[in-house]
Amino acid sequence: MKSEKKGKVLPKKGKVLHLSGENTEIPYLEDIALTQRTEFGAHRNAIKEVMRWTGASERAVKYWLAGTSGPSGEHLIALVAASDSILAMFLRRAGREDLQGALRLYQSRDRLLELVDILRTGID
Repeated sequence: MKSEKKGKVLPKKGKVLHLSGENTEIPYLEDIALTQRTEFGAHRNAIKEVMRWTGASERAVKYWLAGTSGPSGEHLIALVAASDSILAMFLRRAGREDLQGALRLYQSRDRLLELVDILRTGID
């Protein structure tokens, strides 16, 4: 008795798997790359900074910035934790734009605390 295969079988030819319900506005890889490039601009140490944030290899980070591949799992979590722009992109892609107001409030709080610190050191 032959065992039946369960699930979907991938075609033997071709490398692209089209998923239904996939976000079609900007592909994930391009969105990650664009967000990182926007945050760092032409900054020389962008790769090293992202490596420090995530613990990923230099090659992996270069692929992320080029849009060839994207972070997943622990690396994505580390990126979201370290970068407000990646967090904003993540919330947008997850359809949770409503939480972006809280993010802006948090960022404003941080800026105010920095200003208070500057004022205190200027007075002392």
